[in-house]
Amino acid sequence: MELLRAENLSHSFDYPLFKDLCFSLNEGQSIAIQGSSGCGKSTLLHILSTLLKPNSGKVLFQNHDLYALSESERLRIRRYFFGIIFQTHYLFKGFSAFENIELASVLSGQSLDKSLLEKLGIAHLLHQKIAKLSGGQQQRVSIARVLCKKPKIIFADEATGNLDKENATNVIEILNSYVKENAGVLIFVTHDNSLALLCDEQYKLSQNGIC
Repeated sequence: MELLRAENLSHSFDYPLFKDLCFSLNEGQSIAIQGSSGCGKSTLLHILSTLLKPNSGKVLFQNHDLYALSESERLRIRRYFFGIIFQTHYLFKGFSAFENIELASVLSGQSLDKSLLEKLGIAHLLHQKIAKLSGGQQQRVSIARVLCKKPKIIFADEATGNLDKENATNVIEILNSYVKENAGVLIFVTHDNSLALLCDEQYKLSQNGIC
């Protein structure tokens, strides 16, 4: 069943990024988006996740035109249905790892799956303050924070950039398993070809579209 669709998306800043972009994603599907630096990969992710309005075109989630909704309605969808893993972690530095994850769980109304923390290899770090964790450990905390919300769509922008190869592969396998088991979608922006190949499909983004 189709979960997300882009119709004729176009966007530019001081220079054009992409024009008339069209594609659709089905439940249980994972895709990797690649392309040269500056081609608009992160911008596309922000548009699909309703953080940035496109110059033109539509984004439909479960057949609802997201940019025809009010900002409060889009906020509700982001809170309960979307999970966004940024390149920057945006964790509360004064909180422990557990407090950061628990806060997301409470705000989304979901119970925390502690087995997830074991899979990500951070269960032993839960009571450490974020400021004392390494970049890779913080990255895994931010991934756990997203997954505990049980989102329908995961938007991952270079979500493994701070991880070694073993942990990066483990994370992608966890994300892939999650969307398959929960009829969700993973959209993963990466420069790493070997990680991209772990997704169901690989797309290249350019001014001419996505292929």
